[in-house]
Amino acid sequence: MAAWNMLTLVGADRSGIVAQVTRTLYQLGGNLGEASMIRLGGNFTIMLMVRGDFSTEAMLEALAPVSAKLDLRVHVDAVRGELHQHQVPNFQVRVNGADRAGIVAEVTAILAALGFNILELDSNVAGEVNQPLYLMNIQGFCDAPLKALENALAPLIAQGVAVTVTPLELMIG
Repeated sequence: MAAWNMLTLVGADRSGIVAQVTRTLYQLGGNLGEASMIRLGGNFTIMLMVRGDFSTEAMLEALAPVSAKLDLRVHVDAVRGELHQHQVPNFQVRVNGADRAGIVAEVTAILAALGFNILELDSNVAGEVNQPLYLMNIQGFCDAPLKALENALAPLIAQGVAVTVTPLELMIG
């Protein structure tokens, strides 16, 4: 079986990026695995697991017309597949506060100290230009109890940051 590659593409957001990239990979004989695609600040980014009976160079050559037409930057890394081996999140952490440097580093350092494995993190900057609000949502897995997470994050609340930790009970199947 061919090895997996992580294909990353970044460019200005516009209609048709996903369709053109995935069609090109399909026509090349590529098999798609997991993907993450999102718009961030007017830019669109794709992280897509791809494998097939072709070289990295052949994949880049096939994507060259699409990436040139859509002005996409393309990067490829060999990765382990490990599909169907997912840790299921058991906590969600929401953080809202005045946008300031270091808030992500502070929150994630507190969580890391408790062994919290971040499985997904998304954030947005909202509000007015002169009063930006930082909104962050984190899902992950941690063996520590809810109270330990809440206590560790409490100093942020004292700084005026709204923090909520919610246990997740995901039904599978």
